[in-house]
Amino acid sequence: MRLLITAGPTREPIDPVRFLSNRSSGRMGYALAEAAHAAGHEVLLISGPVTLPPPSGVQLIHVETAREMFDAVRTHLPGCDTAIFSAAVADYRPAHVISQKIKKSAGTLTLQLERTEDILGSVRSQFAFHGFLVGFAAETENLIAHAQDKLTRKGCDLIIANDVSQSGIGFDSLENEVTLCLPGGQTVPLPRQSKTALARELIAHISRLSSPQAPK
Repeated sequence: MRLLITAGPTREPIDPVRFLSNRSSGRMGYALAEAAHAAGHEVLLISGPVTLPPPSGVQLIHVETAREMFDAVRTHLPGCDTAIFSAAVADYRPAHVISQKIKKSAGTLTLQLERTEDILGSVRSQFAFHGFLVGFAAETENLIAHAQDKLTRKGCDLIIANDVSQSGIGFDSLENEVTLCLPGGQTVPLPRQSKTALARELIAHISRLSSPQAPK
């Protein structure tokens, strides 16, 4: 099976030295890439800026912004059987990037923001991807309800939901705890564990669910 996996944050520039981003470390996506490769799959990893070493045996493409990740996914998605979108892509970017460093002043500073590209939401509608589609939902409230809504709106086969309001799991942590959300309202909770162990479990679930013999 050929998998495309996205990982890490994006950075949306404000001026030459500042940017908008988030707390994603990329560990979950990198662990998924390593686990998929160890399971014998061919893996293409599209990564935002992280401080992690490249996974062995994985084709790695580095991007910086949401637009760059959108373009990379559109280019490399054809020919993939499964796509796992674990990157924490910025929802907004500055509408105008200042060409010189903004100097501090006595007054306030207002940034006008615009929406970034909806990568996951474009996979079915714009990229015409017909493979197995997996998204992540990092939420701080109403975890399952928001995840199930995202599953339907984005045309996913599986949403992996995690509550990032809990300390010690999720963003910038070595551990995670997630719930698999499937069509029809089915949920499968996976207990707190290292992201490495969780990634192996997730790849096993995804391999089984995406199999042509899997019940629909």
